[in-house]
Amino acid sequence: MSSRLYLQNRIREALKKAGGNKNLARQQLIAWTYEDAKLLHALARPHLDGIISYNIDRVLSGRTESPAQEETGQKPELAGKNAPGQRAGKVEDFGMELLRAVAASDATIFGQEAGAPPVKRGQASRRHVDAIMKMAGGAQKKKSKTDKT
Repeated sequence: MSSRLYLQNRIREALKKAGGNKNLARQQLIAWTYEDAKLLHALARPHLDGIISYNIDRVLSGRTESPAQEETGQKPELAGKNAPGQRAGKVEDFGMELLRAVAASDATIFGQEAGAPPVKRGQASRRHVDAIMKMAGGAQKKKSKTDKT
């Protein structure tokens, strides 16, 4: 049986067991995933690339918790200004760089970074100009017809 078909059958089974209640069926599926690795894999399969990429980025950036914190469920403490470590300096440098970029007289405007072609307003076509002039002329003529002064 394919994993997609297996997943659909388990979802139907959970819905039937929950009497059609979507939230109860969801809770049942979550409970089953603790015992049924095939169900968990079928549920996660479309999202595995994103889940794995996210966790790799999290580890590379240093946002991971220590094993002791994971077991106790404690949140990692943020480094203060006086705390030792390289991350505190990087955060301060980032803030100063951001402030300099915003305050600079030659600040880069989004979409106009180096390498991006300059944004120029295109010239209106002759047909467009004629249409605008015709509308403007028509408005003046109508005004003069109604104005009998």
